[in-house]
Amino acid sequence: MEALQSWVSEHKLSSIGTLWATAVGASLAYSRARTPLKPSLRLIHARMHAQALTLAVLSGAAVYHYYDKNSNDK
Repeated sequence: MEALQSWVSEHKLSSIGTLWATAVGASLAYSRARTPLKPSLRLIHARMHAQALTLAVLSGAAVYHYYDKNSNDK
């Protein structure tokens, strides 16, 4: 787990970009199998799902960084 954390801390933008692209792909695959939407609507929904996931991950990373910094200061 420590190796993963150190890699993510060194490659922040790559990690976020990979997460976003994976979320778009997963959402497209899920919506294609489940709902009869036009391709343009599938893409819009996939982008929205990926953005929501990215915001959640960034918020979690900010909270983790905040508590990690405060625990190291004490």
